[in-house]
Amino acid sequence: MSSQDTHLDTGFFGHPKGLSTLFFTEMWERMSYYGMRALLVLFMTASLQEEGLEFTVAAAAAIYGLYTGAVYFLGLPGGWIADRLLGGQRTVWYGGIIIMCGHIVLAIPAHETFFIGLILVAAGTGLLKPNISAMVGQLYRDEDERRDGGYALYYMGINLGSVLGYTICGYFMENLGWHWAFGAAAVGMGVGLIQYRHTLGNIAQVGDQPSNPLSAEKARKAWSVIGAVVAVVAGVVALTYSGLITINPVVVAQYVAVAFTLIFFAYYGFIYFAGELEHDEKRKMWALFLVCVASACFWSGFEQAGSSLNLFARDYTDRLIGDFSIPTAWFQSTNSFFIIILSPFFAALWINLAKRMISPSYTVKCAIGLVIMASGFIVMFFAAQYAAQGLKVAPMWLVTTYFLHTVGELCLSPVALSAVSKLSPKRFAGQMMGVFVLTYSIGNIISGLLAGNFDPNNVEQMPNLYLQISLFCIGVGILVGLFGLRAKVWEGQGQQQAA
Repeated sequence: MSSQDTHLDTGFFGHPKGLSTLFFTEMWERMSYYGMRALLVLFMTASLQEEGLEFTVAAAAAIYGLYTGAVYFLGLPGGWIADRLLGGQRTVWYGGIIIMCGHIVLAIPAHETFFIGLILVAAGTGLLKPNISAMVGQLYRDEDERRDGGYALYYMGINLGSVLGYTICGYFMENLGWHWAFGAAAVGMGVGLIQYRHTLGNIAQVGDQPSNPLSAEKARKAWSVIGAVVAVVAGVVALTYSGLITINPVVVAQYVAVAFTLIFFAYYGFIYFAGELEHDEKRKMWALFLVCVASACFWSGFEQAGSSLNLFARDYTDRLIGDFSIPTAWFQSTNSFFIIILSPFFAALWINLAKRMISPSYTVKCAIGLVIMASGFIVMFFAAQYAAQGLKVAPMWLVTTYFLHTVGELCLSPVALSAVSKLSPKRFAGQMMGVFVLTYSIGNIISGLLAGNFDPNNVEQMPNLYLQISLFCIGVGILVGLFGLRAKVWEGQGQQQAA
């Protein structure tokens, strides 16, 4: 499929036919990812009598944060492997196989294999996720105006997949058991792989070769390094299972959070000071730095959905409607429903504001999103006060919180990605996107550490936990917003073009 042919291809709702291949592959991969992720903290904290792992909330939340943080971090080497060694097509295929194997391992009713399954899913997602997203863009020529619409359609597939995952895996968890639910995630990824292989002809020349391949000698060295890393990870896992070393997940999460933060500052500083940037480029880098700060803080609060808010849904929410008990995981699907409903309105919002000559800077938009997300924890502060009195609260408390989180996400997430593409120095655009992805990892790990303070034996402390998260994020949002008034000048022409 050549670029010219792709330009004329309207086989999938007016878009290239290859988009259908990537749309459904991503939909099923997200079904497996979000379906499993919704179970993770619940399974780890469930008692042995309930066939869970009976971890403490602190340990379970730290593992959850490490897992979700690793998923984003591993996208960096995953993208490199596609660009230099395998090409996007094969990297997505092998990544999907590794993900499915991970879910199959999790479906085995043996606690000893749990961490092996998690490692496989994280590694496979790191291979698949960044490359399938990049391949969507490669379906279009540079001047093809359908590109943004194609990504919007692709984003819809992500949310449909998450709804399927929460619904199917959540139902299986409540009615058939943990390992049936993990098995359902494996089946979902398997369906995605079959669909991908069957329709591979739609993307015949998209990502079929590495974009910047290594020489044969360097490729052999690269595979040797990758093999060594895999061997080290396997060795650590083996030593841990044998009892020769003991890993404290909370301590590991703390060190990893510090390490990721240092990597972020080091790489950002290297580009700023050693990248031979012009004056305007440096000013835009300052504006982008504020966006990165807002992003890390946002995800540290937003990702409570799979940890502390998930536990709140299970333990302190009245889930009975007549004789039907709402599966705990279903509450998280409200985010996807709200995104599907609200996305068109937010897409039109910034356009209409721009027409009225109202064009907030990227940082102000991100600050607004951060504050709106944080206001959801004010709702949880009041809900937690009822729970601390031994009462079960109505589902609408959580639904309202997820609504505010979704509004915040729609204000921040697409705007932040646009900011990276517009404000990054052009010759460092790819690397800056990689640096920005680190804010997701940092936010996810901090989220796990914060959720670790959710102590079921001290319910009276729960309202203060949510209040602290809210006040911290609101405070950061206000500071970013104040700096954002100056940042519009730093953004310069980049912001005007975006408007």
